[in-house]
Amino acid sequence: MMFGSIPQQDVFQRITSARDERTAVRGSVLGGTLYFFFAFVPMFLAYSATLIDPAQVAELLERDSQLILPTLIVQHTPIAAQIIFFGALLSAIMSCSSATLLAPSVAFSENIVKGFVPTISDRGLLLVMRLVLVGFAASVLLFALNSEASIFKMVESAYKVTLVAAFVPLLAGLYWSRATTQGALLAIVAGLGTWLVLESAATPDQVWPPQLVGALVAAGGMVIGSLLPQWITHPQTIDAPVGHSSLTDPAK
Repeated sequence: MMFGSIPQQDVFQRITSARDERTAVRGSVLGGTLYFFFAFVPMFLAYSATLIDPAQVAELLERDSQLILPTLIVQHTPIAAQIIFFGALLSAIMSCSSATLLAPSVAFSENIVKGFVPTISDRGLLLVMRLVLVGFAASVLLFALNSEASIFKMVESAYKVTLVAAFVPLLAGLYWSRATTQGALLAIVAGLGTWLVLESAATPDQVWPPQLVGALVAAGGMVIGSLLPQWITHPQTIDAPVGHSSLTDPAK
C-alpha cells in the first residue's frame, strides 16, 4: 500500500509548489528519504517500552496497541518531556488535518469544478473552495464518528483508495505516451469498484488483498480504455504554471 501514498497530498504538494522541475524532484526524494528516518523514532520508543515494562506492553497489546507510547511517556518521563511530547503530537495532528483538508479541496475546485465552469471568477472559485472544504470536513467528521476503526486503520484505508483509484492513472500519465483520459476514467471506475466489492466481502483467510486486486484491475482498465477507440476525449490543453517553461518549450 506504500504506492497508495504517492498520489497523496504530502507528495504532490511538493511538486505543484516547486519553482522548477529540479526542485520538485529534489524535494520529493528528500521528503521520501526523511520518511524512513522519522519512521524509526516511534518504532524505537515503542521497542523501548517493551524493555522497560514488558508485562504492561503485553497487556496493552491485547487491549489497544496505540496506548503503548502515550502510557510510556506518562509513566516514565518527567512533566517537561510530557508537555513537549503531547504538544508535538497535537501540533502534528492539527497540521496533518489542515493540509489533508486543504489539498483535496483546492485540487477538486481547480481541476474539476473549474473544468466544468471555466469562466468562473477568482471570487467565485474561492467561494467554491470554501464550500468544498466545509463539505469535506463534515464528511470526514461523520465518517470518523460512525466508524469503529482506529486512526491507523482509517489512514490505511485512505492509502487503499488512492492505490486503486489514483496510482495507475498517475503512473500511466507520466510514463506511457498512449495513456488517454478514457483509459484513466476506466481505471478509476474499475479499480475503485472492484476494491469496494472485495473489501465488503473480505475474509481473514483471503489470499489476495482487495487493494492489490483493485490495483491490478485498474491497470487492466487503463490499458484497455487507452487502446480502444476513444469515445471519451479531453480536448482542453493544460497551461504550464509559472516557472515551468520547459513543459511548453520544445527546445527544452
